[in-house]
Amino acid sequence: MKTNKPTKQNFIFQKKNYRLMLIGLAVIALGFILMSGGGSDDPNVFNEDIFSVRRIRIAPTMVLIGFAIEVVAILYNPDKKKKEE
Repeated sequence: MKTNKPTKQNFIFQKKNYRLMLIGLAVIALGFILMSGGGSDDPNVFNEDIFSVRRIRIAPTMVLIGFAIEVVAILYNPDKKKKEE
């Protein structure tokens, strides 16, 4: 005999995972925004702004931190603490 009980659908990610993913995406977007600009309208004129600390050090670091947050968001299991109790 089969019973037609509705089964509870379990999602892979919880609310906290999605929050961490959104934070990671915001940090990645901020890194790319910091990287933008610094070009020159005239190809014969060299603009030193492309070698600023913001574009060379800070922005790529922000992007890498954002990707690390994304990895943590994917691997984080909020149910693990509930199961241990």
